Amino acid sequence: MSSGKPSPETAPADLVCVGVLVGAHGVRGVVKVKPFTTDPDALDAYGPLTDDTGTRVYALEVLGVQKGSVLCLIDGVDDRDKAEAVKGLRLYIRRDALPDLDDEDEFYHSDLIGLSAVFPDGTKVGVVTALFDFGAGDVLELRGETGGVAMVPFTKAAVPVIDVAGGKVVVEPIEGLLEGPIEANPAPRRRSPGRKQADAEAAESAAVDKPVTEEWPDEDWQ
Repeated sequence: MSSGKPSPETAPADLVCVGVLVGAHGVRGVVKVKPFTTDPDALDAYGPLTDDTGTRVYALEVLGVQKGSVLCLIDGVDDRDKAEAVKGLRLYIRRDALPDLDDEDEFYHSDLIGLSAVFPDGTKVGVVTALFDFGAGDVLELRGETGGVAMVPFTKAAVPVIDVAGGKVVVEPIEGLLEGPIEANPAPRRRSPGRKQADAEAAESAAVDKPVTEEWPDEDWQ
């Protein structure tokens, strides 16, 4: 078993991350997996799971769900030390193993990354670089050509059009959040020590492609 933590950026384009091992449970080799699937119990329903290279296959058995993590057995991991050794391992599925989407309002999160963001009048705002889930609803991260960043709520009110085939999302101007093309910040802000953990968790959440179908919420951003 590999104990390294693969980088999502190095995974082939035909692989989608379905979860990441976050620790051990008990002393008999059960591992906890943070899932990135609509149904956590379906983590092993897509077919063989691999590492970020697509060459190492992992036989995984789902035992149940506990506090947001999926408890699993992995072939070859039979004690706590081995379970701790694979902490951080990302599990992938081949994209062609995922079901086709028939609803125009459904899409895979991984399809959003790299799409251009434009205002309704066609003005280019930036590029979608991440999708965060902070617990109160998904948020899109947009980056401008000069390096600036903007975060917008991922609702139909704020993002009325998702055009994967056309390579773009249409976003509405939002006062105080997104009022024009994204420019580089004039100076970096000093981060308070209390934000370090939140920033680390946000980076972890954004680093993976969720292989889930999602209908973005209708509610307005409050």
